[in-house]
Amino acid sequence: MKQIPLAIGPAPMFTFDNFLPGANSAVLAHLQSLRAGAVAPPPVFLWGLPGCGKTHVLRALAHAWQDAGAQVGWYDADTPLPWELPSQPSLLLMDDCERFDAGQQHAAFALFVEAATHGLAVVASGSAPPVDLALREDLRTRLGWGPTFALQPLSEQEMRAALRREADRRGILLADEVIDYLLTRFARDLKHLMCLLDRLDEFALAAKRAVTVPLLRQMLADEGVSG
Repeated sequence: MKQIPLAIGPAPMFTFDNFLPGANSAVLAHLQSLRAGAVAPPPVFLWGLPGCGKTHVLRALAHAWQDAGAQVGWYDADTPLPWELPSQPSLLLMDDCERFDAGQQHAAFALFVEAATHGLAVVASGSAPPVDLALREDLRTRLGWGPTFALQPLSEQEMRAALRREADRRGILLADEVIDYLLTRFARDLKHLMCLLDRLDEFALAAKRAVTVPLLRQMLADEGVSG
């Protein structure tokens, strides 16, 4: 299956306001209660299947802290080494830890040491609980030292609501039959469904046509994607 490229359209905003919590309300409440201080709070680890919202939650947390005037350090497998702290950090975020190479794992452990020294909050994410990740032992231990939460995927009804809300943000009239088509012919991975919606928005604008199932089929055919 050919990968569908991201569209050049309105950049999505990753906030808690546009994140559907589903069964994850307790997780969000815990994250929103975090504060930096003289003593570092226990690190928090989020895990779950692709598309369950881990990156969205971490970016929403970064957005909330930055709005409050805090400096946030963001580190993932695409962050080039060396990994350095902001000048006056309060929160460190590590996304998709299972993708860290040997050098990044060493850097991540060093960040944990810095966090403990300066009383910084740390929130990290991965595809599985820390104990099951193929990482160096000292990093696994640090990642799993504090609360660990499994993010639950959205129900079908919640996924429909998320797609419709994003379509409304883009000014797209998204009919039920289009959502039905997306949910029955593609994996119910919200991240990739949003990528499809991005591409469909761009394609509809270029074709100057409304978003319909025939238009979606045409886009997929043009991209060489079966659907």
